[in-house]
Amino acid sequence: MTEALLFGTVLAGYGLGWLLYSRNRRDINLLLAFSGAFLLSVTLFELLPEVFESGIDHAGVWIMGGLLLQIVLDFFSKGAEHGHVHLSDSKAFPIMLLLSLSVHALVEGFPVADHHHMLWGVMIHKLPIVIILTFFFFKSHYSKLQTGIFLLLFACMTPLGSYLAKESVFLIDWKNQLNAVAIGIFLHVSTTILFESSRDHKFNLAKLLTIIIAIVAAYLF
Repeated sequence: MTEALLFGTVLAGYGLGWLLYSRNRRDINLLLAFSGAFLLSVTLFELLPEVFESGIDHAGVWIMGGLLLQIVLDFFSKGAEHGHVHLSDSKAFPIMLLLSLSVHALVEGFPVADHHHMLWGVMIHKLPIVIILTFFFFKSHYSKLQTGIFLLLFACMTPLGSYLAKESVFLIDWKNQLNAVAIGIFLHVSTTILFESSRDHKFNLAKLLTIIIAIVAAYLF
């Protein structure tokens, strides 16, 4: 069921991308802000305390490793994980963008296997990202087939991470370390979204209210 929801989120994002293509970018920025605040909140409320309570050695090092990993992935994806997609004029398949997004999506699938709240956090985070990816593919010179292949492969990665976290004996033994790496990724992505989804990095009233609602929803959910 978890894997189906994660896969379906990408399909839903693609469909919403079609419907919202002509809408104001401001609406998407508010959705991004909500997703970033919600993901950050569930990470701090649920996943972070559990990792430190697990007693693994050097938990902070693993978290910092995840943060640094996301910085490296950003170098190749140009920030697509937090809503910035810059596609070239080339018609060549964007393999580096796909690879970096796939690694990000695979790792974020590890903690959702055992955490209901993290599942919703990842789904809410992924939805606006897929919408924005769809927007940029529409504006680019990529064919519908290339777009479909890209999104299909991307859609499989988070469910794959969730499946491996539950079924792989090796990964089960490293569950807490992998969750710590995922925390680092979530911290980087969510905070970047919060500060980059507004013009000049300023918090207007609409965005501030959106963030507060997301935090309260994550706490009460």
